[in-house]
Amino acid sequence: MSSPLEMNGEHDYAMKQYKTVAEYIAASPPAVRATLRELHGVLKKAAPQAEEAIRYGMPTLRLNGNLVHFAAFKNHIGFFPTPSGVKAFAKELSRYETSKGTVRFPLDRKLPLPLIRKMVLFRVREQTEKSTHKR
Repeated sequence: MSSPLEMNGEHDYAMKQYKTVAEYIAASPPAVRATLRELHGVLKKAAPQAEEAIRYGMPTLRLNGNLVHFAAFKNHIGFFPTPSGVKAFAKELSRYETSKGTVRFPLDRKLPLPLIRKMVLFRVREQTEKSTHKR
């Protein structure tokens, strides 16, 4: 997997250590910043109880562990809803490139925000059930 957003050979963005999700988004190239803000807004509305963090150098929402990650790459937005999230929505994701726990949304297409919202809600249920079973 390539590192986040190696735009035009510029590696500073990808290599910098960010402390907050807002800092990550603000430092992103202007061409992708609005898309990241839009995605972040949908994630926060779908999981308002989740904490924000930077994990593996990527913006992350946490709820009883990692809920989802996202990051900007040269040609796509990487969305990481875990393997269970990708598997549960395999049919809806068939038009996108996926791997075990990753979905790649091309930068030249509009994000499927309703689908992303459903995936986050699915992950919230999973993580909530996980927490309930631990008690």
